[in-house]
Amino acid sequence: MNKDDVEIIEKKPIDRGHLTVDEFILQHKLFEGGQTNPISREVVLRANAVGILPYDPIRDEVVVIRQFRVGVMAAQHNPWLVESVAGLVEENERPEEVARRETKEEAGCEITELHHICDFFSSPGMLSEVVTMYCGITDTKNAGGYHGLEQEDEDIEALVVPWSQLCNDIDAKKYFDPKIMLAVMWLTPRRTELRKRFTG
Repeated sequence: MNKDDVEIIEKKPIDRGHLTVDEFILQHKLFEGGQTNPISREVVLRANAVGILPYDPIRDEVVVIRQFRVGVMAAQHNPWLVESVAGLVEENERPEEVARRETKEEAGCEITELHHICDFFSSPGMLSEVVTMYCGITDTKNAGGYHGLEQEDEDIEALVVPWSQLCNDIDAKKYFDPKIMLAVMWLTPRRTELRKRFTG
């Protein structure tokens, strides 16, 4: 089945605040034949995003960030979440440009080489957002500290983490950001070769 097997009966705007939310009244085909009754679903319409894990193959370190997340607070967890660098794709902007811009803004370091990992829907039951994930080669020598754009009310702490510690923390279930896990899964079988290439 594909998108032609969905009939949108009505689309209603619900909210135009910090988020854009629409209600869709729709019907779609069933796997066993026929179609559903009319279904109501609310969707958050959001720009696509980019996530990036900056990695220094010489020092064998990554850069992650920590910032306040209201959704995590609502789930009654510690709202200062450790996650990968990330940002939204602006109009006429390419994902690679976002990766480089956000790494500078949020982590204070430059990306010299980008590796595309994957594209994924962040929460397909309610969000239109597609995330493009990268691993970026960087120099962590001067990374870390406090960053973020004041006009966007960002308050971000960049953390330089040794690879071994990152893996141990993941094993200890200290991370709740799937972007970090995806990047680690991609980097693990490629890390030795990257280190050889950059260290000689």
